Amino acid sequence: MANKRITMRKIKEIFRLKSLGLRNRKIARSLKISHSTVGEILRRAEIKEIGWEDLKDSNETDVDSLFYPPQAANNEKPMPDLPWTHKELKRKGVTLQLLWAEYREQNPCGYERSYFCELYSQWKKKLDLSMRQHHKAGEKTFVDFAGLKVGIVDKETGGVTEHPLFVGVLGASNYTYAELCEGEDLYSWTRVHVNMFNYFGGVSEIIVPDNLKSGVKSPCFYEPDINPTYYELANHYSTVVIPARVRKPRDKAKAETGVLISERWILAAIRNRTFFSVAEANEAIFELLEKLNTRPFKKLPGCRRSLFEEIEKNALKPLPLRAYEFANWKKCTVNIDYHVEVDGHYYSVHYSLVREKVEARYSSTMVEIHYRGKRVAIHIRSFKKGGHTTNPDHMPAAHRKYLEWSPSRIISWAGKTGPFTRDLVKKILESRTHPEQGYRSCIGIIRLEKKYGRERLENAAQRALNIRALSYKSVNSILSKGLDKVAFQRQPVPREPISHDNLWGKDYFH
Repeated sequence: MANKRITMRKIKEIFRLKSLGLRNRKIARSLKISHSTVGEILRRAEIKEIGWEDLKDSNETDVDSLFYPPQAANNEKPMPDLPWTHKELKRKGVTLQLLWAEYREQNPCGYERSYFCELYSQWKKKLDLSMRQHHKAGEKTFVDFAGLKVGIVDKETGGVTEHPLFVGVLGASNYTYAELCEGEDLYSWTRVHVNMFNYFGGVSEIIVPDNLKSGVKSPCFYEPDINPTYYELANHYSTVVIPARVRKPRDKAKAETGVLISERWILAAIRNRTFFSVAEANEAIFELLEKLNTRPFKKLPGCRRSLFEEIEKNALKPLPLRAYEFANWKKCTVNIDYHVEVDGHYYSVHYSLVREKVEARYSSTMVEIHYRGKRVAIHIRSFKKGGHTTNPDHMPAAHRKYLEWSPSRIISWAGKTGPFTRDLVKKILESRTHPEQGYRSCIGIIRLEKKYGRERLENAAQRALNIRALSYKSVNSILSKGLDKVAFQRQPVPREPISHDNLWGKDYFH
């Protein structure tokens, strides 16, 4: 534990989930860490007398100082003989506690017991035994996409697109929700969860998805276990996501059963129908869903709906006052113009964060920039590609004092390539509301000399000036297509058409 740091976000999530009443092992499964790590974090907090309310608004620096205070550098500690440890454990009466005590006798400065056990656990993967699942009311909701899809016909082209069916099942009552989605992307995944919670009228303690990329295995650089957007959704609804284990079918038996029943009683029932929109298909699906939830059980009294209203409805957590608003997360580096790029548009942050790593959270209406867990900038979302949204408060009082770059330096640098490159860079900077907004484009143009040479870049800059193509993309396109090697010719001015009785137009031949 002492040698293995976990992220600030996971430390705060440990305390949030603990405040919701979850046990250490469930918290560990949700965050993909060992339960001993969870216990160690909680023990440290107990000694310092801190809890969730103390950490809720803390940033990364504060959390690090609480749980990872700076320590003096130690020499490398000797590694235990793990193969010998494994062999000795097979002997009767031998435990890891005993083997660690013997290890510390030989190496007084060796690892602590918790990390010794963790090293062995990583070396030898333990085989977990399967258990029969007993679900309590309001405890779990199992979610997944069905294997079969519904075809939607385009009225104009006649083409057919396949759309997936989302299925959510409550563990105790088997109460089911189903909805046809536009796709299996992250936006559809989160939106259909919101609709499912509204349908249930509450939220279970745990959401159990399969390991699909939209929610769990998304290739996200700064949160590889659970997608940050899905994590934020769970946080908004005060629930926790515990993915089903890989190749552990009993973890998701409810979801697979719910998918199978939905395919039989919903998808099979509409197999011969033609739909021209997802909304039209969902009208038919919702009608069949009501029939499914009110269909009597074969061996038990009642139906899914009656069982849900009897034992599970009141056990669910209440819905928040407002529904979750979808937002994406992106990791960015603040450029020298103190702007970050989000979906083709550039948003400012304070100039002191130049070259720092930040996180951008962007919804359909707002863009928030976070630095080390704390929001440092907020802007109204703009969909103008290549545009800039700049807060004057983010700008430095004197760029020469606080920034490495300045307009005069960039123009001087471009002049080393040639006069046309210098004039092009100067015009780009003059065309911007703030010169800093053109830094990125100018530096990109100057660096093209490394790839194409000084002479070609000068010719391309001359051509760009003639056609007033004041952007990096235009100059790069000229060079990549070899237009800089072609002599520039201005287009002749079009003359008025000649009108004469002996001239036949195109209409004559019809």
